[in-house]
Amino acid sequence: MSSGIISAAYIAASILFILSLGGLSNQESAQRGNLFGIAGMALAIGATLIGGTPVSYALVIALMAVGGAVGGFVAARVEMTAMPQLVAMLHSFVGLAAVLVGFASYLDPAGHFVGAEKTIHDVEIFLGILIGAITLTGSVAAFGKLQGILTSRPVLIPGRHLLNLAVAAACAWLGYCFVGADSINGGIWPLLAMTILALIFGIHMVLAIGGADMPVVISMLNSYSGWAAAATGFMLANDLLIVTGALVGSSGAILSYIMCRAMNRRFISVILGGFGTPEANSGTIETGGETAAVSASETAELLTSAKTVVIVPGYGMAVAHAQHPVSELVDALKTRGVTARFAIHPVAGRMPGHMNVLLAEAKVPYDSVLEMDEINGDFPTTDVVLVIGANDIVNPAAQEVPDSPIAGMPVLEVWKAATTIVLKRSMATGYAGVDNPLFYRENTRMLFGDAKQSISEVLSTL
Repeated sequence: MSSGIISAAYIAASILFILSLGGLSNQESAQRGNLFGIAGMALAIGATLIGGTPVSYALVIALMAVGGAVGGFVAARVEMTAMPQLVAMLHSFVGLAAVLVGFASYLDPAGHFVGAEKTIHDVEIFLGILIGAITLTGSVAAFGKLQGILTSRPVLIPGRHLLNLAVAAACAWLGYCFVGADSINGGIWPLLAMTILALIFGIHMVLAIGGADMPVVISMLNSYSGWAAAATGFMLANDLLIVTGALVGSSGAILSYIMCRAMNRRFISVILGGFGTPEANSGTIETGGETAAVSASETAELLTSAKTVVIVPGYGMAVAHAQHPVSELVDALKTRGVTARFAIHPVAGRMPGHMNVLLAEAKVPYDSVLEMDEINGDFPTTDVVLVIGANDIVNPAAQEVPDSPIAGMPVLEVWKAATTIVLKRSMATGYAGVDNPLFYRENTRMLFGDAKQSISEVLSTL
């Protein structure tokens, strides 16, 4: 196949990727966006295989088949609650690929240049391995936090900011030594040393970020994986990989910035593991008072006597697989003339869009799902708010406790409604590890138990 046809295929694939990103920005067009992405990737892989002349097509196809089968098997078995962990692990694979390709490109005898071309190629290799190594271990650390293997609280070692600056300075000096090396043997040691430092920094960076900011971490690592892929494209002189990586990297960075604004966090502080932010206390809050329990039948009475109901889903709804009964509850309320809507916080769940995907799976109409900015002003005129498995995103401590780990984070102000009903298994804290004064408010009622079972009991009463 001629280079012109391959270039045309790459351009077509790039257009499909752009259309895919555009489709994924909206719930109604998300499925179409996925189809565009699949078509673009199929076209890109096909053109690369035909134009790349690999040593063995059979080996490449066999490896692709094995990888595709493993990926499909894992993805089919992963619950929606574990989707953030799956995304984190996929990011780590991109980082690992960038590291391996970087070393292979450097050690390839046929891939060395002279003069300015050598300097440019060495910089590409160094940056690709640097970003890839940070992405690799950072994603593994994020997986550990999300899976509960590692603590959700920020791990703040003494002098961590100075340590970060020292690592950055060391990597810059190693980069200078690597680019200036006149032989493979002379450059491999600075490259290996930088890789080890980058691997350590990736772990340290994510461990220093608290559980409340993990959705930002996921989108941030998505951005890192894109830039790692772009760097790999420069190493391999593959234009499509450069474009694709830049699309992923820039879109992930924009999403991270948007989420940081929604959480009142500074983007630079989050991506640098809290650099420049004051130390927060342990998050202990003087709550006081007692909780008021409510039964499923009493909840049904409150819902049917209300004119307006807002449902706030959280990670607990995903754990309980309660999205389908919740959708049925909304339908039942609407048949009784009750206005029922959903309020989605930007970081509800453990990754961007987590709750939106769950509700779409349960066939909830898109026009019933509102973002925080759209609905926060409606809570004072709402009769009943049903909080299902959410905690940190409805915690008034974000506004009332200046030194709380979630201080300044915009939250859904559900306590302003006439009655707030919270569905929880227990009085355990949320992922950020802070207590919630909402549970002790006079207008709050606690419906304890499994969310799916509790909603089913409310439905049977209706």
